[in-house]
Amino acid sequence: MVAHCLLVEAGGEHVLVDTGFGTAECANPKRLPAAFLVIAPQLREDETALRQLEALGLDPGDVRHIVATHLDPDHAGGLRDFPEAHVHVFGAELAAAQAPPLRDRIRYSKEQWSHGPRWVEYGAGGDSWFGFESVRVIRGLDAEIALIPLPGHTIGHCGVAIKARDGWLLHCGDAFFHHGDIDTPRRCPPGMRIYETLAQHSGRERHRNLERLRELNREHGDEVTLICSHDARMLDDSQAAMSLDAGRGPS
Repeated sequence: MVAHCLLVEAGGEHVLVDTGFGTAECANPKRLPAAFLVIAPQLREDETALRQLEALGLDPGDVRHIVATHLDPDHAGGLRDFPEAHVHVFGAELAAAQAPPLRDRIRYSKEQWSHGPRWVEYGAGGDSWFGFESVRVIRGLDAEIALIPLPGHTIGHCGVAIKARDGWLLHCGDAFFHHGDIDTPRRCPPGMRIYETLAQHSGRERHRNLERLRELNREHGDEVTLICSHDARMLDDSQAAMSLDAGRGPS
């Protein structure tokens, strides 16, 4: 599995969708909750978002906005590497991360936001997007990027929709883990299905949203490209094929 983040260029600024693990976890893996150490992640500093930006010749200080699908350590670990960025997150997810219910206490790491991020919260209500409700457009960006509520993996889990030159890209975070999950009929290795189940907050909500994503892929796959966080094939395919232009409005 990989930890698939996105870098979006928008009006001279850089926007990250998730951050993956950060440099602090690479320096000291014991910062991670025990549940994440069990899966033995390969923590390589050169693969962090911070170092990859530097390798591209970009200034990490130009990352003014981070859009979080959710706040698990493998998605929010790099927040500390971008301390000046505004962090856009669904309010239900932030509340759960800051005061997690008993069943979720093993998944969040408060150290990852001990620096005091500039949170920007979004609540329920909003527009509709391909049949998905309560869609919130990210404020303050020269780009068309929106939070799409997809609870199930966590309480406030969201997808992130980005208007590209030739359609939409939907980063689904951990709403699914394998490219076959959004096929009709669904096809997913048994081991991956077990992992998806073990990592979920609500199976009922996760399966409901997974079916909606499968319908979206089936009926609007020519308009919306779906990716998830942990499928290596999707990372390879998107790196090879996607060229985003997140300018304001349709193009």
